[in-house]
Amino acid sequence: MSGYVPVKVSVAGEEVTIRSEQPAEHSRAVAQHVDESIRRIQEQSPMVDSGKAAILAALQIADELFRTRNDAERGTERLEQAMDEMRRMLPPAKRAVGR
Repeated sequence: MSGYVPVKVSVAGEEVTIRSEQPAEHSRAVAQHVDESIRRIQEQSPMVDSGKAAILAALQIADELFRTRNDAERGTERLEQAMDEMRRMLPPAKRAVGR
Protein backbone atom coordinates (compact mmCIF):
# COMPACT_ATOMS: atom_id res chain seq x y z
CA MET A 1 0.00 0.00 0.00
CA SER A 2 1.41 3.41 -0.86
CA GLY A 3 0.43 6.86 0.32
CA TYR A 4 -1.01 8.00 3.58
CA VAL A 5 -4.24 6.47 4.85
CA PRO A 6 -6.44 8.78 6.97
CA VAL A 7 -8.02 7.07 9.97
CA LYS A 8 -10.35 8.54 12.60
CA VAL A 9 -9.51 7.38 16.11
CA SER A 10 -10.49 8.31 19.64
CA VAL A 11 -7.82 8.79 22.29
CA ALA A 12 -8.73 9.93 25.80
CA GLY A 13 -12.14 11.03 24.56
CA GLU A 14 -10.70 13.13 21.75
CA GLU A 15 -11.55 12.27 18.14
CA VAL A 16 -8.62 12.81 15.82
CA THR A 17 -7.77 11.89 12.25
CA ILE A 18 -4.30 10.51 11.77
CA ARG A 19 -2.54 9.77 8.51
CA SER A 20 -0.16 6.87 8.24
CA GLU A 21 1.45 4.68 5.62
CA GLN A 22 0.42 1.71 7.76
CA PRO A 23 -2.94 -0.06 7.30
CA ALA A 24 -5.91 1.46 9.14
CA GLU A 25 -6.02 -1.53 11.53
CA HIS A 26 -2.47 -0.75 12.63
CA SER A 27 -3.31 2.90 13.31
CA ARG A 28 -6.40 1.90 15.29
CA ALA A 29 -4.40 -0.58 17.36
CA VAL A 30 -1.76 2.06 18.13
CA ALA A 31 -4.43 4.57 19.14
CA GLN A 32 -6.14 1.96 21.31
CA HIS A 33 -2.83 1.20 23.06
CA VAL A 34 -2.29 4.90 23.80
CA ASP A 35 -5.90 5.31 24.95
CA GLU A 36 -5.65 2.29 27.28
CA SER A 37 -2.38 3.60 28.72
CA ILE A 38 -3.91 7.01 29.47
CA ARG A 39 -7.05 5.46 30.98
CA ARG A 40 -4.98 3.12 33.18
CA ILE A 41 -3.09 6.11 34.58
CA GLN A 42 -6.31 8.04 35.15
CA GLU A 43 -7.82 5.05 36.98
CA GLN A 44 -4.74 4.70 39.19
CA SER A 45 -4.51 8.45 39.87
CA PRO A 46 -7.91 10.11 39.42
CA MET A 47 -6.55 13.54 40.41
CA VAL A 48 -4.12 13.62 37.45
CA ASP A 49 -5.41 15.87 34.66
CA SER A 50 -5.65 14.49 31.13
CA GLY A 51 -2.57 16.38 29.87
CA LYS A 52 -0.33 14.94 32.58
CA ALA A 53 -1.90 11.51 32.09
CA ALA A 54 -1.00 11.73 28.39
CA ILE A 55 2.59 12.69 29.25
CA LEU A 56 2.88 9.82 31.74
CA ALA A 57 1.41 7.40 29.18
CA ALA A 58 3.90 8.64 26.57
CA LEU A 59 6.75 8.04 29.01
CA GLN A 60 5.51 4.53 29.79
CA ILE A 61 5.14 3.70 26.10
CA ALA A 62 8.62 5.10 25.36
CA ASP A 63 9.98 2.94 28.20
CA GLU A 64 8.33 -0.12 26.62
CA LEU A 65 9.95 0.78 23.30
CA PHE A 66 13.42 1.25 24.82
CA ARG A 67 13.18 -2.05 26.74
CA THR A 68 12.03 -3.90 23.62
CA ARG A 69 14.86 -2.44 21.53
CA ASN A 70 17.36 -3.35 24.22
CA ASP A 71 16.01 -6.92 24.39
CA ALA A 72 16.20 -7.19 20.58
CA GLU A 73 19.80 -5.94 20.55
CA ARG A 74 20.79 -8.47 23.21
CA GLY A 75 19.05 -11.22 21.25
CA THR A 76 20.89 -10.19 18.08
CA GLU A 77 24.21 -10.22 19.94
CA ARG A 78 23.52 -13.72 21.32
CA LEU A 79 22.57 -14.93 17.84
CA GLU A 80 25.75 -13.46 16.34
CA GLN A 81 27.84 -15.15 19.06
CA ALA A 82 26.16 -18.50 18.35
CA MET A 83 26.77 -18.07 14.61
CA ASP A 84 30.46 -17.25 15.25
CA GLU A 85 30.77 -20.39 17.36
CA MET A 86 29.18 -22.48 14.61
CA ARG A 87 31.57 -20.97 12.05
CA ARG A 88 34.54 -21.91 14.24
CA MET A 89 33.24 -25.47 14.53
CA LEU A 90 32.42 -25.85 10.84
CA PRO A 91 35.94 -26.04 9.34
CA PRO A 92 37.07 -28.87 11.66
CA ALA A 93 33.86 -30.75 10.92
CA LYS A 94 34.43 -30.41 7.16
CA ARG A 95 37.99 -31.76 7.52
CA ALA A 96 36.78 -34.78 9.53
CA VAL A 97 34.24 -35.71 6.84
CA GLY A 98 36.89 -35.59 4.09
CA ARG A 99 39.04 -38.34 5.66
